[in-house]
Amino acid sequence: MLRAPPAALGALAGISAMAMHFAGALKSTPILAALPFDVTLLAALGVFAPLPVLLVGRDWWLAPGLGLPLAACGLVWSWWALAALGSPWSLGVADRLPEIVLAGPLMLAAGLVIGADPAARRVLPTAVLWLGIFVAGSVAWGLATDAVVLGGRVGADSTRVRVQYQVAGLAIACAAGIAALRATAGAGWRRLAWAGALASLSVAVLLPGGRAAFLALGLTVAVAPAVRWFLQGRAGAGLAWMLAVPLCAAAGLGLLLLDPERAGALATLERLMGDAGGLDSAREILWSEAWRWSGLAGLGPGGFPVAAGVGQVRGLHPHNHAIEALVEGGAVGLVLWLAAFGGAALLMLARLPRVGPERAAVILALTLPMALTAMVSTDLGNRMVWFALGLGLSLGVEARRV
Repeated sequence: MLRAPPAALGALAGISAMAMHFAGALKSTPILAALPFDVTLLAALGVFAPLPVLLVGRDWWLAPGLGLPLAACGLVWSWWALAALGSPWSLGVADRLPEIVLAGPLMLAAGLVIGADPAARRVLPTAVLWLGIFVAGSVAWGLATDAVVLGGRVGADSTRVRVQYQVAGLAIACAAGIAALRATAGAGWRRLAWAGALASLSVAVLLPGGRAAFLALGLTVAVAPAVRWFLQGRAGAGLAWMLAVPLCAAAGLGLLLLDPERAGALATLERLMGDAGGLDSAREILWSEAWRWSGLAGLGPGGFPVAAGVGQVRGLHPHNHAIEALVEGGAVGLVLWLAAFGGAALLMLARLPRVGPERAAVILALTLPMALTAMVSTDLGNRMVWFALGLGLSLGVEARRV
């Protein structure tokens, strides 16, 4: 009889998964950017090497509701492969299609297994928390010493480390969600310590410049602890927390704005308080142009930038998952995307009362920031989205010892 893998193997997979998920944030730190090897590849080895052992060493139970989103994901990948066959933009297909139909299924499977395996799931919150604190401290130190540059073209500044500000902000937002969970569950000095960590991370998210990460932090900090209280039958505490978070955020921002010069040095606040008032006209142009090129069959992987007249510029994707599904996959692609991601959201809502409150809250803290980002920033080829989708779907999976 096969024996269950040791807890250390699941823990290795869980820690490695978070390093792989936020590899872009880790590579934005001066210490890790100087390493002679790719952090992503090392972390991926730590994830995928133990997965076969984890799979055969557990008895897996799948909720019936998993059928719709998983089948829809398979159809999404199949439809995009078919769309690529008729696409006239070979460069876009070669660049985008492998990320969707090869990396996508692997990331989804990894999220499903690691989110369901008890040993792997147990280390996720601690790994995310300390990773986010490390990234926040490194970015702050790098800015103070002029050792990093926020965003910009890769290789444009050979003397400083380029911070992938959106991924760094996501890491900080997820860490803040976990800190909020610990602050609201702890007692005594532990509660004060985690509340201090939460306050520090809330300020640190203003450094990189990602507005989506700033909003994601607020959403996650407000929702994750509240959902845990709701599932514990403490609706009053949950409602009070959801009211207190925006009030505290407004008070904190007010204190920062008392010193306009220092507030202006915070990249996120600078972008939020710019002439556009935090609005992004470039996104509005991309969205309207994508709607104009949408149709029944779509333009195929990577087809939108060419159709819009900007060539194969990867950064000029529609910056919205649903709109990109429509313009690349057509009406069929949008329906399949809605079945996959909308079905996953419905499954999560249905499974929240059926799993432990702590498990539900942690998964929400790890997936809400990515869900928000998918609607305003990243594209269908982003592996982080597929991994987060797997984590969300893992609420419908139970791993039991053989």
